[in-house]
Amino acid sequence: MPVMRLDKLIAGAGLCTRSEAKKVIRAGRVTVEGKAVTDPAAHCDSDSDVRLDGERASWQEYLYLMMNKPAGYLSVTEDPRAPTVLALLPPELRRRNLSPAGRLDKDSEGLLLLTSDGDFCHRVISPKSGIEKEYYIEVDRPFPEGAETLFSAGAVLEDGEACLPARLVPAPDRMSARVFLREGKYHQVKRMSIAAGTKVKYLKRLSVGGVELDPGLAPGQFRALTEEERRRICEESDNLHK
Repeated sequence: MPVMRLDKLIAGAGLCTRSEAKKVIRAGRVTVEGKAVTDPAAHCDSDSDVRLDGERASWQEYLYLMMNKPAGYLSVTEDPRAPTVLALLPPELRRRNLSPAGRLDKDSEGLLLLTSDGDFCHRVISPKSGIEKEYYIEVDRPFPEGAETLFSAGAVLEDGEACLPARLVPAPDRMSARVFLREGKYHQVKRMSIAAGTKVKYLKRLSVGGVELDPGLAPGQFRALTEEERRRICEESDNLHK
C-alpha cells in the first residue's frame, strides 16, 4: 500500500477537503493506530487505522460521494458553456477521475452521486438495474385526475417513447408531488409531467436506491458515501434480479 501525507489520506478518503484536513489534524481530532497526530505532513501507510473523530478514514481505490447539487451546475465532467458539479470539489478530488452517476438538469437540485468506479456508475444509471430514484416536484397547475394512472402505466412521451411504469404521489392540492421511477431518460420527470398536462417548475432528487440526501448537506456540499449506503444501492439492484 502507498505511503502518503496524513492530510492527503484524509482528503482522499472524501471526509473533507485538503485545507480542512490540515485544520482537524492540528486540532488533535485525528488518530493513527490509536494515537493522536497533529502534524498534517506526517506520513503513514494508506492501510493504517486512521480516524477522524472516531470515523475510519480509508484510502480507497474508488471514491463514492454524495452531493447536494445546487441549481446552475451541469452534471457532467466538463462543458465550456457552464460550470459543472466537479467545480464544487477541491482540486485533490477533481484529480480522482470522478464522474456523476446519473444526471440532474442544470436547473434541478438534490442528491447526485459521484464516483470513480465505472461499474458502480453503470449500475446506478442503467434501467436494467432497476434502482429507484425519488424526486420532489412543483408544477405550474394541478395534476389532473388520472395522472397517477398515466405514470403507473408508463407514460408515452411527446416523441412516442414509452417509459417504464413509475409512481406519482401528488400532494392534496396536486400542485406538488413525489415521483418514483427506475430509469433515467433525458428530462424524464419533466416530460412525463408534460404528458400528464402539467409543467415542472422545480425539481429536487431526494433519494437513490433507498439512500436519502443527507439533510446536513447544504447546496454544493458533499460527503463520502458510507459503506452501508453503497451496499444498499447495490443490493437493491441485486434483489430486483433474484
